[in-house]
Amino acid sequence: MAKLLYSVTMSLDGFIAGPGGDMSWLTRFLGPNPTAEALVPRIGAMLVGKRTFGGDDPNRGTDKEGAMSGAWHGPVFVLTHNPPPQPVPDVTFLSDLHEAVTAARKAAGDRYVNVLGADVARQALAAGLLDEILVFVAPVLLGDGTRLYDLPGGAEVTLERLSSAESPLANALWFTVVSDNGRADR
Repeated sequence: MAKLLYSVTMSLDGFIAGPGGDMSWLTRFLGPNPTAEALVPRIGAMLVGKRTFGGDDPNRGTDKEGAMSGAWHGPVFVLTHNPPPQPVPDVTFLSDLHEAVTAARKAAGDRYVNVLGADVARQALAAGLLDEILVFVAPVLLGDGTRLYDLPGGAEVTLERLSSAESPLANALWFTVVSDNGRADR
């Protein structure tokens, strides 16, 4: 069964997007990264939040526009209560997290379902559905924006490091979720 992986690039101060969802800061940190490049063929489907789906793409208007700097193509499942009126090719809009995860896992087969969007990742984590987290840490401080994980009132999540790798543009830290919101080993 496909695992749910939240992969994301984050500033050193914990932000994955700047104020207003701005992703332009990310452009200078996208480039050769062996961990990211090796991940692309291991992704079978994307599970994406509506804000991320309709949001800023740091590569918009270039040949690298799209998921994983344009290197990944495949089925996308968008979690939203407000789907667009017209269908979008290769995109399925679903309003229920569990239905979206089930559909994405089926489409992914034995590869990863890559989660994009902090809110969808937080929901999947709270539901006990998120298996792994891969964070590319960029050497920049943004000071404001969308946090990697934001849960007012807090809930501790225990992670176990699977691997780490240095890269000139962004170091990779890969974790498995050991426990979440008090749920013991999954």
